[in-house]
Amino acid sequence: MANTYTNAKVDLTTTNVTTLYTAATYTTGIVKSILVSEDTGNADTITVTITNGSTVYSLFKTKAIGANGTVELLTAPLVIQPTEILKVTAATANRLHVVASILEVT
Repeated sequence: MANTYTNAKVDLTTTNVTTLYTAATYTTGIVKSILVSEDTGNADTITVTITNGSTVYSLFKTKAIGANGTVELLTAPLVIQPTEILKVTAATANRLHVVASILEVT
């Protein structure tokens, strides 16, 4: 079993659903942290989901992020099973940056 530390980063330049991280086949992702930063001086909201096949599970629905603030979304590690996808959606384009710290176990 190999352990690799990585991070996934995205600048939410649209209000489209955006893939933050996909666990590869035979890989489990243990998400240790999801930081969301607002960088325009305007409060916003973010939605975070996990997709398993065609099923979408909501983790955070319109979670508030304060103006010029940074929020840690997780209070405990989040396990992403092989081929599951962690997705994020901003309410407003060009305001939010997201960084996830992940331990990949293969």
